Amino acid sequence: MADQQTQAPDNTAVRTALWRAMHVQADPPPHVLEDEIGLQLAAPGDDWRRRPDMDPQTTRGFRAAIVARARFIEDLILQQADRGVTQYVILGAGLDTFAQRRPETASRLQVFEVDQPGTQAWKRHRLEALGYGIPDRLHLVPVDFETNEDWLTKLTAAGFDSTRPAVIVSTGVTMYLTKDTTAATLRQITALAPGSTLAMTFLLPTDLLDDADRAGLQRSKEGAQASGTPFISFYTPPEMLALAREAGFTDARHVSGASLAERYFADRTDGLRPTTGEDLLLATT
Repeated sequence: MADQQTQAPDNTAVRTALWRAMHVQADPPPHVLEDEIGLQLAAPGDDWRRRPDMDPQTTRGFRAAIVARARFIEDLILQQADRGVTQYVILGAGLDTFAQRRPETASRLQVFEVDQPGTQAWKRHRLEALGYGIPDRLHLVPVDFETNEDWLTKLTAAGFDSTRPAVIVSTGVTMYLTKDTTAATLRQITALAPGSTLAMTFLLPTDLLDDADRAGLQRSKEGAQASGTPFISFYTPPEMLALAREAGFTDARHVSGASLAERYFADRTDGLRPTTGEDLLLATT
């Protein structure tokens, strides 16, 4: 039985997992990403598809954006693993299921999932209950961000080797953090071994979104505020690139959501396209 210190993931992490499953269940193939394991972990009940935030039509663009960024990250991991990188760090892992869905690649990596202690205890319990277990190459690293616990110190204690290259990923996190906190995280990552790669998502200011997507961002902001996890940081692409270069990255690139739409959705005949509003920073030490 889970102990009293377990804490279910926040609403955003659960919603992301359910949208990934909804893509498989509601959108016709080819699927950009196939992930129903997150749904198993969340165990939302049989009526989950009737939730207002799961409406198959009104949430199409949001779930497309979620699977687009996830597919980009997984393509990056496969590319880096083929180059010999053997460490994969997920900051704010939530209900990430890479280690369960892609065991052939995960077996070549040390996968470190970093999240709040209560969430990590909950996930450990769910993985064991579902029969996946915790293989030796999967490390659930509890870090209490609320007390400013040093995630890199905890990562090292869990077996991470800072002298060897790694892929570090942070998706759906920077909007909840101050810009100073994100800058500090970037500085820590630049100190990692040469050849390490960072992929980090960030939200765009409202005026950079397509007109059709602005109302959706506003609803998301209101929902985040109501749930006690407000969006506090938005970045223009030049601002995020400047932040990365000031932190010490010499190779920093902007990957637009529009480019992911072209990469993964251009040939679809069902009109499924990601919403605008979230882009990526891709940087190498």
